Amino acid sequence: MKLVKCIIRLEKLPDVLEKLSPIVPGLTVSEVRGHGRQGGHTAVYRGVEYTVSLLPKIMIEIVIDDNNVEDIARIVREVAQTGEIGDGRIFVLPVEEVYHVRTGFMDR
Repeated sequence: MKLVKCIIRLEKLPDVLEKLSPIVPGLTVSEVRGHGRQGGHTAVYRGVEYTVSLLPKIMIEIVIDDNNVEDIARIVREVAQTGEIGDGRIFVLPVEEVYHVRTGFMDR
């Protein structure tokens, strides 16, 4: 099993969720802030310029069988890509065990 973490733009979330729904039984969505190569940007509020260094993003976390990882990564890349800096990242991590809180059942 793998944990797929997808960090994408806020406005791309509805489209990504729609395309993932046929193959993903469950997922977690979190609002996150961060920056990559783009760093941040300057903004003006009430005439004062300031730097916004942590940009708002969405993180989708999916635990899935190994054989579905490529499909998920492909869908997210195709749907979330704008071609601009800050489109996001996809991380894939191994999952050794999963415990169900209610039942105590363990998956491997």
